[in-house]
Amino acid sequence: MLNFKALIGTHDVYLITLDSLRFDVAQETPLFGLRKHFAAWEKRHSPASFTYAAHHAFFAGFLPTPATPGRHPRPFAAQFQGSETTHPHTFVFEEATLPAALAARGYCTVCIGGVGFFNQQTALGKVFPDMFQHSFWTRDMGVTSRHSPRAQVKKALEVLDGFPATQRMFLFMNFSATHKPTHIFHPDHRTDSIETQKSALEAIEPHLMQLFEHQEKRGPALVIITSDHGEAFGEDGFHGHRLGHETVWTVPYAEFLLGEPL
Repeated sequence: MLNFKALIGTHDVYLITLDSLRFDVAQETPLFGLRKHFAAWEKRHSPASFTYAAHHAFFAGFLPTPATPGRHPRPFAAQFQGSETTHPHTFVFEEATLPAALAARGYCTVCIGGVGFFNQQTALGKVFPDMFQHSFWTRDMGVTSRHSPRAQVKKALEVLDGFPATQRMFLFMNFSATHKPTHIFHPDHRTDSIETQKSALEAIEPHLMQLFEHQEKRGPALVIITSDHGEAFGEDGFHGHRLGHETVWTVPYAEFLLGEPL
């Protein structure tokens, strides 16, 4: 386990969610650039079966749990009595959310939205963005855009370039490309499937690598990449998410350090 507590204040923090991405899709997609940063995707269980519930849990410190028995220590934890998964290396905070906790410790907090729960178009779509000091969303970043990964990373780079390297940043990104409709990323498919979600993930990778290369020049960062939930494509008769099926609860997860100290 990384010493997350010690990293806060010295490292930028990235929390990246690949919306709806299944574990088997992540595992089977040859992401040669991304996989230079970590050995393998961890198989984990999400705390929820759809975006809104999962991200509420994430921002309180309940990230996906390793898919093995036992009490697994958490990287971050909102303080509450009786917690059994905090560890000496856990970053424990008294605030209700991770964005609020990092802002209180001098971080600039940024949300780059993707799916509808981040679009700021309705009261519900403002709940998560309002947790951050700076929030961004355009239709080009949404689920119907084939260019969403490029638009999201372009905005992230613009924001990072607006601050000196000495300013610690908390960058949250919700990539919408892996959320249905994913067939828009495949030239030969008209319905969503495992294959089209792979294509969507492949479309994200070069832009994500551009972001990481930029960060390596900027300074050190703690990076967590995960899915909020998976997607059923007909297994046992189930389709979609917000349901209790293995394809929905099981998600990929990776954490690593990026860059060198300034």
